[in-house]
Amino acid sequence: MVLAIRKKGAADYRLPGREQAAGCDNRTEGGGSPLNKFRVLFASIAGSIIEWYDFYLYGSATGLVFSTLFFPTHDPAISLILAFSTFGAGYAARPIGSVLFGHLGDRLGRKAALMYTLVGMGGSSTLIGLLPTYEQVGLLAPIFLVILRLIQGISLGGEWGGAILLATESAPKGVRGLYGSIPQMGVPIGLVAGTLSFSLISHVTTNEQFMSWGWRIPFLFSIVLVSLAIWIRSGIEETPIFQEQKESGDIARVPIVEALRSDGKNVLRAIGLKLGDGFFNVFTMSYVLTFATVYLSYPRDTALNALTIGCAVMLVTIPIIGYLSDFVGRKRIYIGGLILLFLLAVPYFSLIGKGAGWFYWMQAIVLGIIWAAIFSTQGTFFSELFPPKVRYTGLSVGYQIAAAIVGFGPLIWTSMAKSYGPSPWIFGGFMMAGIALSLALSLFAPETRSMAYSRS
Repeated sequence: MVLAIRKKGAADYRLPGREQAAGCDNRTEGGGSPLNKFRVLFASIAGSIIEWYDFYLYGSATGLVFSTLFFPTHDPAISLILAFSTFGAGYAARPIGSVLFGHLGDRLGRKAALMYTLVGMGGSSTLIGLLPTYEQVGLLAPIFLVILRLIQGISLGGEWGGAILLATESAPKGVRGLYGSIPQMGVPIGLVAGTLSFSLISHVTTNEQFMSWGWRIPFLFSIVLVSLAIWIRSGIEETPIFQEQKESGDIARVPIVEALRSDGKNVLRAIGLKLGDGFFNVFTMSYVLTFATVYLSYPRDTALNALTIGCAVMLVTIPIIGYLSDFVGRKRIYIGGLILLFLLAVPYFSLIGKGAGWFYWMQAIVLGIIWAAIFSTQGTFFSELFPPKVRYTGLSVGYQIAAAIVGFGPLIWTSMAKSYGPSPWIFGGFMMAGIALSLALSLFAPETRSMAYSRS
């Protein structure tokens, strides 16, 4: 009752009806001292960096190590396809994690769920570094590798949504877009850390040493990083919004059932909105290393430099656009980004093969600016579609089902490249088809910023 009392002229009147529910009723949002808010943001991005480091570390190892040591065949292309199938398996497992950890997050709390995701990711990554190879144990080697990759995927399926909510549900009023963009920065940082760790090890070892034991070191180092992240997260408080839900007793009994029953439309909306940029994301942040070295004949250092440049630009773009979304809205930025991706799809594939300079510029523009602008708003945009009661589940399930679909992009692209070569029209047309779907859905999506904040 006391929380419903407002001073006349305040700028945070609550929205009525559905808008109030979908927009994260802000009665307790932003509670806590500035120091506590900083700790929450630090915990959200620190855990995110480490989770993505582990997840993308596998992607770096897929073409370099796993195709040879775990899936040896007489045809290198077949070995690559088999290895990338396990890469996609990690994406396929992410919806399972979204349901499992979404259930924990909506019933026990965001913080509790995020502690479990770290344990799952760190444990599986460390064990990958200890696995015997195909030459040592035969078929058991790829079987164990797939099982651990599935655990990685399940863990990441619960991490992303939880990190977003840890930040957005603790955000001061008026800057939720900025806060929601901070965990997203963990993706480029984690990716670069993972790829650079492999690059560093390869530079200080011979090829024989690298293939024998050097590749294991980055995976084994995961246990140190995850232990640090668990320590950081153990010192933060639960989000104010979940605390209020818990105190009121308004906790979903079976979150996935309630999310699909009451917000199924928004779950489907999140899936469709993610598909278009998702394929481009997986290509420009993972498969591009294989595409550039195998099909465009670039040295690995050139491909790695291009990826690093794109990620470095992202670190500037993400918080700026996240903050901007609190003023101009999430939907406008999202639509603008999709349009630009659509228009640049064929030019991107045409230009990245014309020399290292073009390659660097296109990665900086397409990945570092345009895709980063979409991604910076994505977590906040999707989370604001759901009421607090099922937000962890709804947000995570929608996003991760889309991720499961786009995760098999490398498998598709390897087959496409084998049949058509690095054709700009084939690869660009593929991207345009997915973007067109997301763009059409975005036109009918609500502007969630208006749901989250009322104006005086």
